[in-house]
Amino acid sequence: MAQNFRRYTLQGVGTSAADIPDGANFDSYDTIVGIHMTNTSANAITVDAYINDGTADVYLIKGAPIAAGGALQLLDGGAKVVVSSGDRLWIKSDTAASLDCWVSAVDDIST
Repeated sequence: MAQNFRRYTLQGVGTSAADIPDGANFDSYDTIVGIHMTNTSANAITVDAYINDGTADVYLIKGAPIAAGGALQLLDGGAKVVVSSGDRLWIKSDTAASLDCWVSAVDDIST
């Protein structure tokens, strides 16, 4: 069975939460297989990543430090996050325009 791999990116995320996919909810049962966040600033930052399921924010990580020029691989060791239709992933930094994010997902994992 073929898999529908997708990638979503954000650049310059700051103190206002930004959503991935941009402006849209996930549209089916999808699996997030990677979240990579990079600090593009000259100073240390802290980051949050959470999923809103339509009623509540559920944090994957909150207040995680990333050194200047460093990165954080949020999902590792084979970890995955299953999202369903209507879920939305949000990313936020404590510093303006300081965070790039790359998300890898498998679309329509279960049909």
